[in-house]
Amino acid sequence: MSKQSSNEWMSISDMMSGLMLIFLFIAISFMVKVDAEKQEMQDVALEYRDTKVNLNETLYSEFENDLQNWDATITKDNSIVFSSPEVLFDASSSKLKKKFKTILEKFFVRYVTILTADEYKDEIVELRVEGHTSKSWKNAKSEKEIYLKNMQLSQQRAFNVLSFCYSLDNKEIQKNRPWLEKHFRANGMAFAKLKEQNKTRRVEFTIQLKSEEKVYDILSSYKKSKQIVVPTPYSE
Repeated sequence: MSKQSSNEWMSISDMMSGLMLIFLFIAISFMVKVDAEKQEMQDVALEYRDTKVNLNETLYSEFENDLQNWDATITKDNSIVFSSPEVLFDASSSKLKKKFKTILEKFFVRYVTILTADEYKDEIVELRVEGHTSKSWKNAKSEKEIYLKNMQLSQQRAFNVLSFCYSLDNKEIQKNRPWLEKHFRANGMAFAKLKEQNKTRRVEFTIQLKSEEKVYDILSSYKKSKQIVVPTPYSE
């Protein structure tokens, strides 16, 4: 082999070595990025789990002895559901009954005290009260009318509960009104989450945690690259 050919071979060999080194660095960088993303997802998931579990235990500890009397339940997702149609509202009415007002007076102050404690205050993105109805409407002439009437009714019920709770003449509520104004929302669900027939006229207090929002952000970013749709929090 001539000297010139040998030099050309060395140049090609050096170039290939350089390219292999570049590809190696790219592969290492990619693996580090993947590991970092996996660690971030793991950390957020653990944060969400711990906050969710701790809050659930705190809510049960506070309200366990009242749930039966209130015909209320606490779900694993930390929703508090008031399910007695006879206590909440009359049929087709959004006016809070006297007994429900009494329950809310006993419940909401303690509830807000828990949610605004240092452990949870900054972890909550939204506190939402939902109004729910049945899938019927007396004398309605169409499915469209049934839906619109129930949507309007459920929204008004949710708003009336929010208004009553927010307006309670209590030092704890007054102190935390700025926090409530930032986080407390009312939403009419009509019969979107219809359950057993005798539990349709109900009110639910639901919570969205900041770590839950982070989980959806991470998943949305990942799924977007895979062209897969991720439902938003609270979607059905």
